[in-house]
Amino acid sequence: MSGRPLAFVNARLVDPATDYDGPGAVIVTEGVIADVVKGADPGKLSTDVEVIDAAGALLMPGLVDIRVKTGEPGAETKETLKSAARAAAAGGVTTIVVQPDTHPTVDEPSVVDFILRRARDIELVKVLPAGAATKGCEGQRMAEIGLMAEAGCVYITDADRPIVDSKVFQRVLNYGKAFGVLVAHRPADPWLAKGAAATSGEFASRMGLPSVPVVAEKIMLERDLALAELTGAPLLVDQLTTACALESFKRAKDRGLKVTATASINHLSFNEIDIGDYRTFCKLDPPLRSEDDRQAVIEAVASGLVEVIVSAHAPAPPEEKRLPYDEAAPGAVGLETLLPALLAFHHEGRIPLMKLIRAVTAAPAELLGLPQGRLAKGAPADLVLVNPNTPVVIDADKLTSKSKNSPFDGRRLQGKVLMTVADGRVVYRA
Repeated sequence: MSGRPLAFVNARLVDPATDYDGPGAVIVTEGVIADVVKGADPGKLSTDVEVIDAAGALLMPGLVDIRVKTGEPGAETKETLKSAARAAAAGGVTTIVVQPDTHPTVDEPSVVDFILRRARDIELVKVLPAGAATKGCEGQRMAEIGLMAEAGCVYITDADRPIVDSKVFQRVLNYGKAFGVLVAHRPADPWLAKGAAATSGEFASRMGLPSVPVVAEKIMLERDLALAELTGAPLLVDQLTTACALESFKRAKDRGLKVTATASINHLSFNEIDIGDYRTFCKLDPPLRSEDDRQAVIEAVASGLVEVIVSAHAPAPPEEKRLPYDEAAPGAVGLETLLPALLAFHHEGRIPLMKLIRAVTAAPAELLGLPQGRLAKGAPADLVLVNPNTPVVIDADKLTSKSKNSPFDGRRLQGKVLMTVADGRVVYRA
């Protein structure tokens, strides 16, 4: 349940849904936004309202992160739904979409129901499940797509595993279209990518790491785009990381295909050189790319070609990371570092603030048909108050997440979450 009414006054409102960036106040009551006052003082408030003086800090919609892995069910030592929700709240993220590749796999309505029930019991941020496209995420038999959509899954995907069989993927797209549920797919040619720990090139050769050529992303993407065109189904391309794949994606967008792409904060922030002396915190899937590819992804976000940014939160405990580089588990935690890492591009003047915030609020919410992600009367009271100029040094050991595998460990950033509100409840205070 929501607590007492809140009034955020003296704030700088940033609302990508209306392109408003300026002074104002937001009144919250019974879990929803009761009023948004732009440019002016809200006037006299009743005595039962808790007034929060933002002192000029940014007040914006809570972040919507549509690609989050947890260990629950099945591998709770990595991350539970509760620890992920607490990490999200600490990072200003008020909605997370959890991936289906758990044990058991989220491939039938009962598991979707389990996650939604657990999220309600936790009472922190919104936790929404993505359903598996195929049984066990094995790419062979289709999962119960219609029944899972009815139960409340917000999109379908096999997470990190590409669906190799084109006939199966065509059927998945057709069923997704029929049931009005979005299909997401990771473009990676599995034969070229098999056993790879890095991206092919001079760096991987010098380090002696098994590698994958960037064309592996483009090859699978071209097939996915052709099938999206054939079926007329909307497609979410999961994490574009290479310049050559971005070119293919742009051509498809220009032809009018119903395609959207995400980029991970990791591929925006790091390149293959950050692997350094075999830093396993920088071992990711897809692997880190060249600096040219990183710059291409930044440009794609700045131009609006890539509309959604994700944390790609993928927890791994120390025993899975403290291994030789090519044996270590891929992935990085990202819920708590997403916002300050994003703000780096604003501080550097690379991407306008409104575009950055849109990519983690209004854009993912609109993509999935969710009511949050905006500062509007009647919208869910999911808010984050942040001082964008406060310096922070990321200390992985102090992260809320159960796993501490952050490539941002030791990095100096700017942007501190002061308060997170979900459904009108304060779920985090700095």
